[in-house]
Amino acid sequence: MRLDGTSLSARRVASVVRTAGPLDLQTDHAALARVERAARLGSELSTRRTVYGRTTGVGGNRDEVVHREGTAGRTSHGLRLLRSHSGGAGERLAPEIVDAALLVRLNQLLTAHSGVSPDLVLALAEAVRRGARPVVHRLGAIGTGDLAPLAQIALALAGEGAWDPATGADPPDPVTIDAGDALAFVSSNAVTIAEAALAAATLDVVLASSEVVTALSYRALGGSPEAYAEPVHRARPHPGQVRCAARMRHLLGMEGTPPPGRRLQDPFGLRAFPQVNGPALDALEAVHRVLDIEINAGAENPMIVLSVDDAYHHAHFHTAYVASGLDHTRACVHGVAELSVARLGDLVEPEQTGLRAFLADGPPGSSGVMILEYIGHDALAALRQAALPATLGNAVVSRGLEDHASFSTQSARATTDVAVAYAHVLACELVAAVRALRQAAAEIDPAVPIADALSRACDVLDPRTDDRPLAEDVAAATSLVLDPTWSHL
Repeated sequence: MRLDGTSLSARRVASVVRTAGPLDLQTDHAALARVERAARLGSELSTRRTVYGRTTGVGGNRDEVVHREGTAGRTSHGLRLLRSHSGGAGERLAPEIVDAALLVRLNQLLTAHSGVSPDLVLALAEAVRRGARPVVHRLGAIGTGDLAPLAQIALALAGEGAWDPATGADPPDPVTIDAGDALAFVSSNAVTIAEAALAAATLDVVLASSEVVTALSYRALGGSPEAYAEPVHRARPHPGQVRCAARMRHLLGMEGTPPPGRRLQDPFGLRAFPQVNGPALDALEAVHRVLDIEINAGAENPMIVLSVDDAYHHAHFHTAYVASGLDHTRACVHGVAELSVARLGDLVEPEQTGLRAFLADGPPGSSGVMILEYIGHDALAALRQAALPATLGNAVVSRGLEDHASFSTQSARATTDVAVAYAHVLACELVAAVRALRQAAAEIDPAVPIADALSRACDVLDPRTDDRPLAEDVAAATSLVLDPTWSHL
């Protein structure tokens, strides 16, 4: 993997972090040369003008002049800032989030707008290459810079912070932190962007799985092909909707003239699926575009700009694009999840399937999969809570200087929760759809893509239809929904 500060994507970050094995990481030589030039320029600018965080304090201390005679003074200022900001509290961040954050921050630093020393960049690259992971805690960011968690990472690189022994990797040798390194390193939202990238990658899989699960329910319910027909969606061509309808036709093998459905018009869970899933697909693509920009952005304040030999003070630390994009995506996903529990309700209804109520198969009064509706609605309630917009909050901090926050950090966390909750909702529908297809002895042409999905689901779902605990079935179905090899048929 080669990093140059310009070409890393959010999907690539998630793929690298979630792939086991050593990482053959290379840093672009030209990018490192720019990093060195920016570091020299930052130091030189500090001798002839006021530069926030280098010659001054930070936040509400922006007017406090920093006295830093000699090397010891410069080092003292940088370490004091990191120590004071390394206040991360709460539970530790998940290992994959920390790993992704290191990768994102390294790529951002290679844009050469921070002015950090090359030694610090090389130490971070070595940590990523070795698989070493600093101990980082969850709390300490509100969408205006991941100050506390990034300070913990920087202190680990300086030899003062803790490293996670679970990796089995030796940390890089400690580096000296100069006055120009401290604020420049923490002036980023790399941790938030990392969690958002991982959540978006999970939603890539879950939204793809939603189409597979819906296709299986379509077969179990005897759906009408008219709702997914190409002429219908050509007439109102929203991109995500068109993509969804096309994939449904692919999954269901609707080439030529498919047979008519059981009903003239299906319930909305089937009929309106492209119109509801489409906005979620579009919203998620928009989030990926935002994250790709952020991952390759020079966002440090102040920003060192080599082309004009100067530094600029600005507000790139504010991540409204990330927060609003994630908020919108979660709201769209909630709508699609509602359709899943609606289809689950159809699957337990004899008038819709021609099977017994609750897909029961035992003495009168047997409950079958009745409990799945309760599990599904419980998961949907959790999803609904997590889908509430984080951007409606605000914070005024640092003596009133910083008087607005995006809360992208909280939005990223909520997006992770939504992805997991939606997987549980879909798992309940999948268990019911597979049971309905088994009970109806449905025959699906092996050449049709969902035949493979059904086969794999049948391999892991218990075929017994007597009243019994369904927890293991739901867990197995959840694993399938989160498996990209199953979702991307």
